[in-house]
Amino acid sequence: MTTDVRKLDLNLVVVLDALLIERNLTRAGERIGMTQPAVSGSLTKLRELFDDPLLEREGRGFALTARAESLIPTVAECMAEVQRTFDVLPEFDPATSTRAFLVAATDYVLSEITSPLIRLLEREAPNTRVAFTGLSVEGDEVSAVDLLRNDVTIAGAGQGVPGKRASLFSDTFVCIVAAGHPALEDGRLSLSALRSLRHVRSVIGMHAATHIDDMLAAAGFLPPVAATVQGFLPVPFAVAGTEWVGWVPERTAHRYADALGLVVAETPISPSVLVEAAHWHPSKNDDAALQWLVRKLRAASEAVEFGDDGL
Repeated sequence: MTTDVRKLDLNLVVVLDALLIERNLTRAGERIGMTQPAVSGSLTKLRELFDDPLLEREGRGFALTARAESLIPTVAECMAEVQRTFDVLPEFDPATSTRAFLVAATDYVLSEITSPLIRLLEREAPNTRVAFTGLSVEGDEVSAVDLLRNDVTIAGAGQGVPGKRASLFSDTFVCIVAAGHPALEDGRLSLSALRSLRHVRSVIGMHAATHIDDMLAAAGFLPPVAATVQGFLPVPFAVAGTEWVGWVPERTAHRYADALGLVVAETPISPSVLVEAAHWHPSKNDDAALQWLVRKLRAASEAVEFGDDGL
């Protein structure tokens, strides 16, 4: 029976190649920029796909099964073809290049960085193109295949994103409520009020948690959820006109507060800092165009942090 490649998770090929080379889950993860639990989960899928354990305990280490040994040349050839595809990169001159870039990020990041980045590209690389796409998260991680597919993936630093990274800009999460909310006392919400009020919860992808979940868990509670939304930008609109509570980056709060009748409430919770970073696959380190794009993203981030003078 022939496998339908359209239904195949190509990330499994990357993981399989690393496992066949390293014969160790931790080292395989380090090789391709994935955590050990993520590699273990992929190995489970591979075992089901091939109906074979692939790796078996041998003393203190692992050994390949006969089936796994037989896969080595085929998988190596497949990976070599992929590598040759990505190695065919022209010399990069921003003034004349027609390169098309793909940047993946959350709605919040795109709302902040798109305008200054486009102004930079129009000035320094007028013939290039950039496409923006939403951040794709499988489970709690961005996959290695998505890092290969995108030129740059922008996500919160320290959130388990594999690959190389460069920090861009930061923000602080704040609590927003409708102006005149009955639980406000001198502009402040007590911990007991936060525990009982229904919250608008943000997720990335299908179910991936955000820094906000970690922040509230560190404060010792998970509040009742009134609604769940994708990303941060829908939160102010969901909170407006209700007695619900939401948490968003401070820049988002100030952008929509007046128009939606919201205020930033002081709380006893230690605010979490969100550090956005540009991530890329290690195989792209020698791509001059990508490294140039990362520099432009950092320049655009300075406009986000300190104002857009000069852009």
